Amino acid sequence: MPVLPDRDVIDQIISGHYADPFALLGMHATDNGLQVRALLPDAGAVWLVEQQTGRRLVQLNCDDPRGFFSAVVPRRKNPFRYQLQVSWRDHQQIVDDPYRFGPLLQDIDSWLLAEGTHLRPYERLGAHLVTLDGVDGVSFAVWAPNAQRVSVVGEFNFWDGRRHPMRLRRENGIWELFLPGVRAGQLYKYEIVDCYGNTQLKADPYAFEAQMRPDTASLVAPLPEVVPSTPARRRANDFDQPIAIYEVHLGSWRRHTDNHFWLSYGELAVQLIDYVKDMGFTHIELLPVNEHPFDGSWGYQPLGLYAPTRRFGTPADFRAFVAAAHEAGINVILDWVPGHFPSDAYGLANFDGTALYEYADPREGYHQDWNTLIYNYGRHEVRNYLAGNALYWLERFGIDALRVDAVASMIYRDYSRADGEWVPNYYGGNENLEAIAFLRYTNQTIGQAQPGAVTLAEESTDYPGVTLPPDANGLGFHYKWNLGWMHDTLNYMKCDPVHRKYHHNQMTFGMLYAYTENFVLPISHDEVVHGKKSVLDRMPGDAWQKFANLRAYYGFMWAHPGKKLLFMGCEFAQGREWNFDTSLDWHLLEGLDNWHNGVQRLVRDLNHCYRQQAPLYERDYRPDGFEWLVVDDHDNSVFAFARYDSQGNELIAISNFTPVPRYRYRIGLSRAGDYREILNTDSHHYHGSNAGNQGRVSSEAVGSHGRDFSICVTLPPLATIYLLREAP
Repeated sequence: MPVLPDRDVIDQIISGHYADPFALLGMHATDNGLQVRALLPDAGAVWLVEQQTGRRLVQLNCDDPRGFFSAVVPRRKNPFRYQLQVSWRDHQQIVDDPYRFGPLLQDIDSWLLAEGTHLRPYERLGAHLVTLDGVDGVSFAVWAPNAQRVSVVGEFNFWDGRRHPMRLRRENGIWELFLPGVRAGQLYKYEIVDCYGNTQLKADPYAFEAQMRPDTASLVAPLPEVVPSTPARRRANDFDQPIAIYEVHLGSWRRHTDNHFWLSYGELAVQLIDYVKDMGFTHIELLPVNEHPFDGSWGYQPLGLYAPTRRFGTPADFRAFVAAAHEAGINVILDWVPGHFPSDAYGLANFDGTALYEYADPREGYHQDWNTLIYNYGRHEVRNYLAGNALYWLERFGIDALRVDAVASMIYRDYSRADGEWVPNYYGGNENLEAIAFLRYTNQTIGQAQPGAVTLAEESTDYPGVTLPPDANGLGFHYKWNLGWMHDTLNYMKCDPVHRKYHHNQMTFGMLYAYTENFVLPISHDEVVHGKKSVLDRMPGDAWQKFANLRAYYGFMWAHPGKKLLFMGCEFAQGREWNFDTSLDWHLLEGLDNWHNGVQRLVRDLNHCYRQQAPLYERDYRPDGFEWLVVDDHDNSVFAFARYDSQGNELIAISNFTPVPRYRYRIGLSRAGDYREILNTDSHHYHGSNAGNQGRVSSEAVGSHGRDFSICVTLPPLATIYLLREAP
């Protein structure tokens, strides 16, 4: 007679509270021989089948009417491959027993995951389509060290947590299970009995595909293949290359004619990529595409960190979109949010009954501004989860760069907190030392594992060394958004021109710190929402002056040291604020040619001019690439500066920020030469007044501004002109 487990053990396994299902279920050597035990609720009869021959060996006894079966295999001493023939109420099937398979995680993976140095944790954790011992299925693994029990539930097992409890790897708190017969596309979650005995349903933190709101399940999906990098893509990210970024929210760039339906990744791969290429941008930056529950967060509150949102298609569709951009010669930047996550019950919050991914103390782990939770950056497994995710997008989707959101909120413990609302670090300071270490580790990992990929920081303070290497005590980013420059210059531009002379330094101050970091000049989505008005609507004056001001500002921006970023809609001067729930106002460009068409043509020409003229970009981060020619003409609100490339080629940019044309305006030069006017924002082509210099000016041996030579130029009203020095 077989020796049955104690009744209380059977009760625990059936009720879903037995912590070590592999110790009970499957095939085991006993004093009476090999015994097979299976938990199959609602099954009628169960037979043991030899896998190699397909022969039925023995019928399992129903030891408990709730579905516990067992049998002793006659005349067998050594474990062998077997299957179970199960008779259900209306059909019969042959199944592989999940509890006959051994441990899944290798020792080296366990070590690296626990140590926090596993570069690619997504290759081991989550759901993976695999073949074990000749059997196709899916291996599941999830970190929940404080859970009492974890089960895989899904449409393949009636979402019944009793049927497939997982094995706990006590050395690292990871639960694992191989489920034969599970296929790609099937829905699943983890049913967790947490440390307090409460049952929770959680989505897979490492899911490669997830349902779109309001549904919350994960989908079994293949791990995307590696996308090889190319020298051209790597080169396009370099400091001495032209970088003009078009920032896009995929859900509202353009919609179908009824304005209720998004374009798909496939449609965007044609329409958006063609548009970006025609406009001359070198990079496209996508607001976060990670799966997220709330449309109004624009993706900045992600929960499916490894899953591209299904709003626009499948992960394969998104990969094809990125590939289309690369085919068009455009690099792709992805907004990445390791700074916080929402507290939705199906997500990471309180994952196993404890603050597993977040800080436990709300003074450390709760964002008051966004009602979200903050990752515990000091925990090795959390660092693995986030840093691995960064590498995942770069390697598996061919993303060329990551723009890291809200870095200041990560590195300062007192970010947006009053006294008494935050916890000092170990040394009593306000820096989050764990977050700083995490950012350095992530940037260093990307640099070593994915050469040529870059990271950009949205960092709103004067924290030193954001773009210095980690070994030089920096954060290790390649670029930093220059939010100070953006605020100063937009505040200047919103002034009535008659008052601008009192704010002259707002346009020049940026050059005092221009070489402290590798800056990007951003006019981003944050500047056209929440009552800030559109960029056009910030400009003073009547309609003509608003458009002229904007054109002059763009001309100044594209000539100023620093890479460029412009949010969608700004390139054709959309008049209203951005609304994430509707399409951009493309109708403004329809019908008769108008001011909006003029701004769009200007931005296109600025991009192409920028890419063609090395002085505008090659020495962005070297002081010898820039020289002020006119810096102190407050009364006339005129600015003039020269840009130089490594060959000594020179381009002069001159801006007149008053509506008064300046005739025979003299600017001092250090050397004689002839200059060709290659761009004028006041051109008729852009719907300006067409004042200018008839295409060319020559220097005179007349001293000015402390220099031996000078040029006399006509400065159009509210305009910027570019003069290119011609070869002798």
